[in-house]
Amino acid sequence: MEEKSLDVLTPGPDESAIDTSRFTSPDIDIEKALAEVLADVMCVERVSVDSHFFDDLGANSLVMAHFCARVRKRADLPSASMKDIYRHPTIRSLATGLANAAPVGPSVPPPTEVVTPIGTVWFALCGTLQFLLFAGYSFLAGLVAARGYAWVSAGSGVIDVYLRSFVFGGVGFVGLCTFPIAAKWLLIGRWKSCNFPVWGLTYLRFWTVKVLIHANPMIFFVGNPLYVLYLRALGARIGKGVTILSRSVPVCTDLLTVGAGTVIRKDSFFVCYRAHAGRIQTGRVTLGRDVFIGEMTVLDIDTSMGDGAQLGHTSTLYSGQAVPDGQRWHGSPAQLTQHDYLRIGPATCGTLRRAGFGLITVLQLFLLYVPLSVGGAYMLVTLVPALHNRLVPGTAELTSLGLCIDALVLSLLLFFGLVVVGLAVLFTVPRLLNLVVKPDKIYPLYGFHYSVHRAIGRMTNIKFFAWLLGDSSYIVHYLRGLGYDLSRVEQTGSNFGTEVQHETPFLCSVGSGTMVADGLSIINADYSSTSFRVSRASIGSHNFLGNNIAYPSGARTGENCLLATKVMVPLEGEVREGVGLLGSPCFEIPRTVERDSRFDHLRTGDKLRRNLAAKNHYNIRSMLFFLLVRWLHIFVLTMLGLASAELYSSYGHVVIAAFLVLSLGFTAVYFVLVERGIAAFRALQPQVCSIYDPYFWWHERLWKVPDTYLDIFNGTPFKNVIWRMLGVRIGSRVFDDGCYVTERTLTTIGNDCTLNAGSKIQCHSQEDGTFKSDRSTLGAGCTIGVGAHVHYGVTMGAGSVLAPDSFLMKGEEVPQHARWGGNPATEMRDAPHQPEALTRTAQRLRRCRR
Repeated sequence: MEEKSLDVLTPGPDESAIDTSRFTSPDIDIEKALAEVLADVMCVERVSVDSHFFDDLGANSLVMAHFCARVRKRADLPSASMKDIYRHPTIRSLATGLANAAPVGPSVPPPTEVVTPIGTVWFALCGTLQFLLFAGYSFLAGLVAARGYAWVSAGSGVIDVYLRSFVFGGVGFVGLCTFPIAAKWLLIGRWKSCNFPVWGLTYLRFWTVKVLIHANPMIFFVGNPLYVLYLRALGARIGKGVTILSRSVPVCTDLLTVGAGTVIRKDSFFVCYRAHAGRIQTGRVTLGRDVFIGEMTVLDIDTSMGDGAQLGHTSTLYSGQAVPDGQRWHGSPAQLTQHDYLRIGPATCGTLRRAGFGLITVLQLFLLYVPLSVGGAYMLVTLVPALHNRLVPGTAELTSLGLCIDALVLSLLLFFGLVVVGLAVLFTVPRLLNLVVKPDKIYPLYGFHYSVHRAIGRMTNIKFFAWLLGDSSYIVHYLRGLGYDLSRVEQTGSNFGTEVQHETPFLCSVGSGTMVADGLSIINADYSSTSFRVSRASIGSHNFLGNNIAYPSGARTGENCLLATKVMVPLEGEVREGVGLLGSPCFEIPRTVERDSRFDHLRTGDKLRRNLAAKNHYNIRSMLFFLLVRWLHIFVLTMLGLASAELYSSYGHVVIAAFLVLSLGFTAVYFVLVERGIAAFRALQPQVCSIYDPYFWWHERLWKVPDTYLDIFNGTPFKNVIWRMLGVRIGSRVFDDGCYVTERTLTTIGNDCTLNAGSKIQCHSQEDGTFKSDRSTLGAGCTIGVGAHVHYGVTMGAGSVLAPDSFLMKGEEVPQHARWGGNPATEMRDAPHQPEALTRTAQRLRRCRR
């Protein structure tokens, strides 16, 4: 593997790429200054003020990001952003555009709240108490499970075992559901707007309640009226006829108000708290009647929407924003639009229908699923000698070879049996169910068709197979087997990433030659508070889709489009073809530039066939390797389980708690070693290469290492330890509430940074057939907002803030203590909204001084 430095990513173009015969000299001072800066960035002697940045000079977005950063450092020049570059793609037009822009005063000074580092003792104490709470919960779970198993096993006959399973399972399920509710009211009472430091005792209570709420099995009832009842029990004020499809569970529920008839689509954040500058701030989220919240949206604290208001897909309400009654907003930050996102009429769906659906769900749960789960577990232990014998004292030895053999057989049957059976079920059952749901027909919610539609979505969105087959040619066959219409596929070896989701696979069309990165969510179902409808979503041919894109049916994009990361896909206007789209709301950018097409010759003819064959062979080895990795993990856990069963008679319930703790610890260490082992315990280096370069195939292996276990450690000091083990250069006392880092060894995070849930630091980019990666650095005390995305080659100065759901583009440099936000992110010069929690604190301080 050839290592490449950052200089590889931003070289000056060949002199042949610049038409010196058409050189136009600058006329005014601002043109001269801008031209000098650009020439310096591109390492050339001079540039023409009439030359197009991308078409004539051969620059790309990373080069121009560095140009903007240099311009912002010049006191004699107005600030320039990437949006300005795309709107005014020559020096002359940029100078005119910046000069004609509304006068911009100096930035508002940063907020007075700064990160006050908490002592390392409190940091360590909080982690210790969190571990003890987890161990205590594990012991309690083990105690209940053991007593329940003993009581169920005392039954005689199938009927008796079923009845005992029904009683124990039902009581256990109710206990699991009500325990977090009781803990919330006992530890917190009613949530109020407040702010408190992380790692303290108040934070420990907050974290305990948050973890219990997220672990509640009621989360499986998202999209069901029962889930609304659960949120009401936690203190949320929710009206009649509300439909919530997002699995992002609100934590500070007393601060959530949702009016009757409101619809909240999936992947929306409305958690009623945020982490900022080392503190937790809680605040209200208020939604009126008949509100519509689109997919992949973020509602910050202290936001509100009036009756009948709408917030489109891939949009954000920043703290302090309020949407008036009846208005439709979209974008990040949200702004007024005329597009109607509620595209489906109502159906008959009253209180009786909702109550009946909830009742049927409860009956299915308690009469079918719970007894089968508990009774099935009992029968499994009874019928499998490897399990049954070890629960009988003195029947087996812990150190015997039989333990390994039994674990080997059980893990092989369990893992590979589920893989084979799972594929067979996925390719047959959803197709049969799909015969029931007709496209473009409106059905009422909470009926038979709704249940079938939800079942199709749950089954076909299983992540395991997309993870296994993604980033290879074989994902195409898998998606086609699910029901995707992929027309005449032009294999690239990277047609789809490892994260693809949909409402129904049978109404997804993707044109030939299209490539999709990770995080695609195809929205081919529309919802109102009473009805739903499925319809076809079509992606044109020869498109490239970046990361984390919600692609709805009716999108106004055609062939040969570049959809940038986190772009808001347009639903109105003319059909876009042959262009790139960036931002939320989106605007046009070049589809491609000369510098990014340097490897296109490898994507045609004999070279493509040879490269694709080599990549396919490499990907097969990768898939077999990761099947072995996943099975070996199951094998070790099976051995621990059998050993625990054998030791149970001697040590009792402590063994079960120890098994749960050891399993979690082993999982983390095991996958850390797998990832570091693939990289030979070396750090990555910045790269630019073709997707047919063996380096890229090796890099794809790193993306496949399972890392969902990281979510368990969110909000704890242990997350920092794991990041450090994975190679992240991370400082002390970093608060990570759910950030994801793709290239660990290319990422640097300073002391006392605050990383919010759903945020992402991505140190790479794939654009058509070109792969690029570079380092990203967060200075001490930085804050990354909920759902924000940091791209590669980025530097954030100490104490800077990136607002929620923002997209900080590649190559950007954020000054110290600056506030940036938006998609794409730019400097936020207006005065920051002061949350209610801070206002109350300031008022209390003023009263104390009097």
